[in-house]
Amino acid sequence: MKRRSVFSFLRSAHQGRGVERAVRRHRAHYRAHRGGEGCGERADAGEVARNYYDLATDAYEWGWGESFHFGVRRRGESLEASLVRHELRLAERMGLRAGMTALDLGCGIGGPMRNIARATGARIVGVNICGYQVRRAVELNRAAGLDGQLGVIECDWMQLPLGAATLDAAYTIEASCHASDRGALFGEVRRVLKAGAPFVGYEWVLTPAYDPSDPRHRRDRAGIEEGSGVPPLATQADIEGAIADSGLELLECRDLAPECDPATPWYLPLEGEGLSLAAFRRSHLGGLFLQGAVGALELTRVLPRGAGAVIRLLRLAGDPIARAGRAGIFTPMLFFHARKGAR
Repeated sequence: MKRRSVFSFLRSAHQGRGVERAVRRHRAHYRAHRGGEGCGERADAGEVARNYYDLATDAYEWGWGESFHFGVRRRGESLEASLVRHELRLAERMGLRAGMTALDLGCGIGGPMRNIARATGARIVGVNICGYQVRRAVELNRAAGLDGQLGVIECDWMQLPLGAATLDAAYTIEASCHASDRGALFGEVRRVLKAGAPFVGYEWVLTPAYDPSDPRHRRDRAGIEEGSGVPPLATQADIEGAIADSGLELLECRDLAPECDPATPWYLPLEGEGLSLAAFRRSHLGGLFLQGAVGALELTRVLPRGAGAVIRLLRLAGDPIARAGRAGIFTPMLFFHARKGAR
């Protein structure tokens, strides 16, 4: 399917209504919780995520395609190829194959599930709190001829509408950073897994290099959180604790960022690379262009009021993520491999 045009931005999600109000609501939420270290988990994280992706999805798809995540990248490898390989690494660790059914926890618009389904033949059920993303995933699954192999459910992932001990595997890719309580979320994943089934994923976390007394670190952390619509960022210890609290058995947990080739760090797309249109879309300059273009369309009423504010909101995270990645204080690829016990 042809990549969605930037000129469709926000009209699909909001039908030209409520954009400005939604941006104000998002910014007000983060102003109310500003203060960083003492915020704690936010009970309304699900609503924040739903509102954020109603606003952000079209812009993400314009810039990143169908997979909204980062990946370990080899020298000379395209970003797109690295993202697919990053996804299939999870499929390999799960031992996913035809005849199995896996859960995609926070499936976005379904790019990873389509790649994994093609490679393995497995059936995949994705869950997502954002109705707009669910509708887009269903549309893309049908266009790919995979709608018989893939299912997408709009639901609160803290209460999965799936039977106990019914799934062969589960994975999540940079999604559970939106959870208000990872221990409870992972416990719900444990409930729906069969005995011995694996649960793998990639997590957004602050690294041990993060210094809460450093104002630059605090500034970049705040930018990542507000610009990405996430609760306070976790640490590796938090992830390991949530897995333990859920009753799952942790087999492995480590940051994969050091595996990136030094010439192609995971944050390179945000800093700009090459002369292609795809690279430009993801870069700092591409963000500036998009902000200007959307602002002009907003003034001429082609796009609804508030569209320019959405771009400014999304750009809040880009530079802080790149700076935090270069400084080594943040990683989007803490890999974990857990499993449900035999009983």
